[in-house]
Amino acid sequence: MPNPESPHPDFSSDAGLRQVIEDMHIVPMAMSLVQLTGETDVLDLIRPHVHGPWDYSEVVPAELKAALRARFFTALRDHQHGKPLALIEPALMLSMLATAVGETVSPDYEPMIRAQMGLDQAIKAPDQIIARDRFHVAIIGAGVSGICAAIRLKEAGISFEIIEKNQDVGGTWLENQYPGCAVDTPNHFYQFSFEPNDDWPHYYSRQSANLDYLRHCADKYGIRPNIRFDCEADSAVFDEASGMWVVSYRNASGATTAVRANVLLSAVGQLNRPTIPDLPGLKDFAGTVVHTAQWPAELELKGKKVVLIGSGASAIQAGCAMAPQVEHLTVMQRSGPWVVRSPNMHRQVSEEMKWALRNVPFYAPWYRFQLFWGFADGLYPALRIDPDWDFSKGSINEKNDRIRQAMVRYATRELEDRPDLLAKVIPTYPPYGKRVLADPGWFRMLKRDNVELVTEGIAAIEKNGLRTNDGRLIEADILVMATGFHAGRMLWPMDIRGLGGQSIREVWGDNDPRAYLGVTAPQFPNMFVMYGPNTGLGHGGSFTFLAECQMRYVLGCIKAMVDGGLRSMQVRPEVFEQYNTTIDRELKNFVWSHPSVNSWYKNSQGRIIINSPWRLIDYWNLTLRPDLGEYITTS
Repeated sequence: MPNPESPHPDFSSDAGLRQVIEDMHIVPMAMSLVQLTGETDVLDLIRPHVHGPWDYSEVVPAELKAALRARFFTALRDHQHGKPLALIEPALMLSMLATAVGETVSPDYEPMIRAQMGLDQAIKAPDQIIARDRFHVAIIGAGVSGICAAIRLKEAGISFEIIEKNQDVGGTWLENQYPGCAVDTPNHFYQFSFEPNDDWPHYYSRQSANLDYLRHCADKYGIRPNIRFDCEADSAVFDEASGMWVVSYRNASGATTAVRANVLLSAVGQLNRPTIPDLPGLKDFAGTVVHTAQWPAELELKGKKVVLIGSGASAIQAGCAMAPQVEHLTVMQRSGPWVVRSPNMHRQVSEEMKWALRNVPFYAPWYRFQLFWGFADGLYPALRIDPDWDFSKGSINEKNDRIRQAMVRYATRELEDRPDLLAKVIPTYPPYGKRVLADPGWFRMLKRDNVELVTEGIAAIEKNGLRTNDGRLIEADILVMATGFHAGRMLWPMDIRGLGGQSIREVWGDNDPRAYLGVTAPQFPNMFVMYGPNTGLGHGGSFTFLAECQMRYVLGCIKAMVDGGLRSMQVRPEVFEQYNTTIDRELKNFVWSHPSVNSWYKNSQGRIIINSPWRLIDYWNLTLRPDLGEYITTS
């Protein structure tokens, strides 16, 4: 996503290219060297020095780095002068994958990585669809999922429109504008594979950069003319006679419009309706109450007494950003989060790195694979409960314990002069029971003279502040609610009715959503949900990766409808039931089911409704293409 105000530097000279190579991360550079030359001795040279997927996980000696960089310069110049790339056989690719992350990688990853690198054209989105006359898709939401869906539908030649309640695209990244808002997934993984951005300003970029990226995608792929901005979907009813959905929406003036569509695609996600706790006396508070997801641009923090309620992902970002501005910040913590050292959290991406990502063959996909492993599937073994493990250690298996010890050591180093704080911040549940948070400076912020961490419960809100259970009054001008969303009430408040007029709320209730692959459910033909039930990644991952998987599957279903002249398709009840039975059984083996964990991942009956038990490679395979034998179809 080039920035026209910052022209790219020219590193094409020998001196410039050497400058780029000196700045490149050595491991993905080495993988690129193998693909440029086929020289596999490179793997033997660096393998003993790679101990993880992060750029700070390698200890390659300086002399070896210098030698590899010299070889890479020659290889890149040879390639630029016409030397062909090496042929990478599956066995070699698997060896490269393992070397890149410093541990064994199972063979099932090889096809996916090969496809994402463009080395296997057999695995791709369906070809352009020759659409039936007036075949139309209604998408609700123009955030990450909605933009992904629209781009893929346009490429396939399918008519669509997006109903979006806001004035612009972006969804979460448009609505969340609280101080310090940033992605907590590395940006070079948190992007569409079909639209890589080589110009991220930071490795973990701020809200504005993420919003700019999504705006860029909407503009580049020309989907804005298909978006109905300032329009909120109220209801969607399936017309059995025609096999069409009738979607009603209101514009900003209150006028209602109905649109008919062959397919209804919800792209509203899970985290779109903020929740504010029903605290006694809240309506009597004389100051300002804000939720992090509804931050008013004009809110003045300077010189104010602020109480921050919550200590999750948005809270630690907002807290670190507000503390230097306010007179006093009180953090109300119910349970401490696990916070991990993140050396790249505030680090800017150099111009040399941007050039390498843009111009060096295969450097960007190898760097992306390292992030994929380090932030997703490489963590998977730490999530499964070992029934023979000594749970008194506060962990669930050996890898989970190693991660716990590392985070405890980090917190101890940061708070060695504040044992009172250290006792409060170490969680009582195992790592990944709740999302592990990348540290934006949380521990150091808590040590500020104008910051206090309070773990006492809230009794009531009063006119001038907050009263704790022990009777203390904490004065406040502003209450900041970092209290999450109505995640379990998926698709709420829309009134969605399928076969026989059955409401989605009657089927799911307020907090028990279920879907096949998290995407579709019986009794609701031709309806697909992106970021639906049991598709969340409590340990990390990338939302954009999931969106691409889900949209590839949905597009496969649409292609089947168009090619087969189908009026409707709905997943078979037995397929749906078997899948959800498997999901529930598998999730009992994961950290989120541990007795010490109580989180928004579970509904009121204790069932995990948010998280998925699958590795990303599993979900990629599950959503590779639909099996029509799993569907009831009508022509």
